[in-house]
Amino acid sequence: MFKNLSNINQQQLNTWVKQVLTQTKSGNLPNYIPLLAEANPNSFAILLQSIDHHIISFGDIKTKVPLMSAIKPFLLFYLLSQFGNELIFKKVGQKPSEKPFNSLEQLEFDGGWPRNPMINSGAIALSSLIPGNTAREKCNNFCSWLNSYGNCQLFLDENMLASVRSLPNQNNQNIAQKLVESGSIKDAKITLDTYNQICCLSGKIIDIANLGILLVNSPHSEWQKHCFTVKTLMTNCGLYETSNRYAMDIGIPIKSSISGIVLGLVPAKGVIVCYSPPLDQQGNSVAGLLLLELISRNLEKQYN
Repeated sequence: MFKNLSNINQQQLNTWVKQVLTQTKSGNLPNYIPLLAEANPNSFAILLQSIDHHIISFGDIKTKVPLMSAIKPFLLFYLLSQFGNELIFKKVGQKPSEKPFNSLEQLEFDGGWPRNPMINSGAIALSSLIPGNTAREKCNNFCSWLNSYGNCQLFLDENMLASVRSLPNQNNQNIAQKLVESGSIKDAKITLDTYNQICCLSGKIIDIANLGILLVNSPHSEWQKHCFTVKTLMTNCGLYETSNRYAMDIGIPIKSSISGIVLGLVPAKGVIVCYSPPLDQQGNSVAGLLLLELISRNLEKQYN
């Protein structure tokens, strides 16, 4: 059980951030998306928002960041709200992956059926279900829904999308083709383009926090079961093959992204969003995970 985020004060947060930032020199920037490879490794922001709208922060929270894989929980939530559990979980599974987030080997081992929605194969398969005739129409429909219900101002970062397209991801192309072969999707080109576009949806740190609040404190009672499903999968699968370890160490639903975002949901209390570009070998922000572990440990101490 965790204490309210509003119990944390600015001085505590400042102390934790300074403590963690001295330990993040081991991370690296991703080299397969040029704009992400050019990010300032010293960029940093963290924002804690409680469900009663108390906010404390450190760093440049106005910086605009592409969500990349942090979009995956919200893609799942959107589709669950539109189509329900039965259809969605005919398309993807709910088991943790033993391989990296972009593993073609895992997909082949599972007979072309994506193991969960938090890895690339699952999110690519789910992208095919977004309503619309073209990739751009699908992306716009999804973005509009998020902005409407999530109280945020996401936008498609065209420069980031151009950067993604400049170095086509052969691994994702192979995953999409395997999904076609298994009957999971019909059109690899449109589906993969949709996936790339929704990963390039961008916003400020507060926008990402507001999206997180949507999962912590759903505005509709009928969505609560979907929120529970998403949070369970974040806990079990949101940090890929290291998910189980961090579920034990941190104990809250988390989703990371290669842009350096780490989103943590404190059940019934609020959200934590951290942005720090250097990544560990699994593609998770080094500083982000260290901070979430430190904050969650202190929240538990407060409660006890």
